[in-house]
Amino acid sequence: MDTLNIDLWTCDVGVAASSPQAFADLLKERVLESWNKGADVAVLPEYSWMGLERFVTGEDKLGGVADLFWGDIWPELKTQVARKDRAVVMGTVPFKTSAGTLRNRAPILCGEKELHQDKLCLTPWERVFEGGEALYVWTLHGVKFAVVICLDIEVPEISVALRGRGVDCVLVPSATESILGVERVGRCASGRAVELCAFVGVSQLVGKAESELVDENVGKLAWHAPSQSAFKHASRETMSPALLEEGFHRLRGALQVKSLRRARKMVVETNPAHLTPGAILVQDDG
Repeated sequence: MDTLNIDLWTCDVGVAASSPQAFADLLKERVLESWNKGADVAVLPEYSWMGLERFVTGEDKLGGVADLFWGDIWPELKTQVARKDRAVVMGTVPFKTSAGTLRNRAPILCGEKELHQDKLCLTPWERVFEGGEALYVWTLHGVKFAVVICLDIEVPEISVALRGRGVDCVLVPSATESILGVERVGRCASGRAVELCAFVGVSQLVGKAESELVDENVGKLAWHAPSQSAFKHASRETMSPALLEEGFHRLRGALQVKSLRRARKMVVETNPAHLTPGAILVQDDG
């Protein structure tokens, strides 16, 4: 394929819903809208499924959301949104491991395959979670994807780990409560597009919820292309014109496969993705 269409969504975590199924249907409708409008990949934000928290009784809200999603919602939902030759990142949701710990997990469907990605690096307010063990790379139509969740996009070591793996697109489900968080994710996402000569798409949570974890959320959808000559006449950075605070919004990014392949073959222009620096000695003159 010459171009893959990537739909990046906001999710209003506090949107009115009368039941867990009603909330799940709102997210399902976003994905189906993407399929109906020709998207190849759809992405929902980090913690989208914390919109289920209002329906959980008891003190263990995160565990309750995990039980509700993975036990009641996911088995049917995945059959409704799965499509051959398409992929969807269904936001993130708490997941209980066999050891009884919690992880911040993104369920992923790639054609008929059910995949996942756990958040690796955790914020100070995610103390009840444990970090994931690995970053997974998966393929759709010969294009390599990685899902890098929120804070993980801000960690240079993760970008270094992806160097040389031929990743074509990094998808970033995110949740931030302030413009500073939006900037950190957005500015680092743009840098990763340059460093890796890859496309990077950011999908962010919005809205207000009665939740200690995601009470107030703002964001900007963003699509970043490499800054190489193969993209000179294309739009290399597209993002929401204003800070988004509520509702469901969609931004489509065009993943230009031929241009990306051409950019990676060009060795006569500056491209940091071609560099493999060794250990760098840092000395303190003081």
